[in-house]
Amino acid sequence: MTNIGLALTSREIHDLVRDDLKKVEQHFQLESAASSHTVTAVASHMQAGGGKRLRPILLLLSARLVGDVSADAIRMAAVMELLHTATLIHDDVIDMANTRRGRPSANAIWGNHVSVLAGDWIYMQAFQITLELRDFRIIDILMNVTQRMVEGELLQLERIGKLDITEADYMELIDRKTAALFGACAEVGGYIGQRGDTEGQAKLSEFAWNLGMAFQLIDDILDFTSRENILGKPVGNDLQEGKVTLPLLYALASANREEVRLVETVLKDKSYDRVPFSRILTLIEDHRGVELARDRAATFANRARDLILSFPDSPYRRALLSVTELVTERDR
Repeated sequence: MTNIGLALTSREIHDLVRDDLKKVEQHFQLESAASSHTVTAVASHMQAGGGKRLRPILLLLSARLVGDVSADAIRMAAVMELLHTATLIHDDVIDMANTRRGRPSANAIWGNHVSVLAGDWIYMQAFQITLELRDFRIIDILMNVTQRMVEGELLQLERIGKLDITEADYMELIDRKTAALFGACAEVGGYIGQRGDTEGQAKLSEFAWNLGMAFQLIDDILDFTSRENILGKPVGNDLQEGKVTLPLLYALASANREEVRLVETVLKDKSYDRVPFSRILTLIEDHRGVELARDRAATFANRARDLILSFPDSPYRRALLSVTELVTERDR
């Protein structure tokens, strides 16, 4: 029995929605079965890769926070995981990634052409399931978030390999690529749980948006500070792919010309052959890039906490509060 007033562990959070998550996994498997065996295999490969299932958990906990989990909530939790899966497949193609969560990526197994089409099919399947609900509010949320995510991918492609980006540019990118979907999950969950409470839905959306911003900031920090066997992908990978993230942006703000040239070399080479990763990490540490980025993540996490604390006390509020802690303290 969970004690209200005490922080919940990851296991306790999962226990609150364990039965719901089982139904979500079953629904995901059922709805990702295509007439093409290859598409089904790609979806199964991605599902078997595991992951935190944070997005469906946010939707389910949000629904239970204000009401209950219905069949519609289960279906939409599966939809959000389908959308997330499609973006991961497309991301790996764009980034030419060979691994995902410590396993071969879909494009490494089936190639880019099949992976792009499989991702497209999964996107369309997510919308097909949503249309069956015949609820324009949910459709509107989904259309908006999908458009923002695609725009995020385009913005990232435009900025690949560039150093002349600002903190505002970076925040705009992670808003579209990550935080928008977090916000949509909680908003849809709140809407399905209690359709008339528009104020509660707006607060849940803002809570999860801030959580998503903190989540991505920690993700970008871990790309520099974690280890490959923990992270499930090569460390320092973002910079090799031409992505300049916040820890590096903060470090570059006070770096000298020679240090800037080191980063430019990695971006040009798309490798650490001439400039070892350890040298870049030293640069970031010397200029407090990680420390400053953690402070920024804490700002978003604190805002998320304040918003969720405005709801009445319950195990589900505690779970969402604890999710905020787990997101900011994670090592993968």
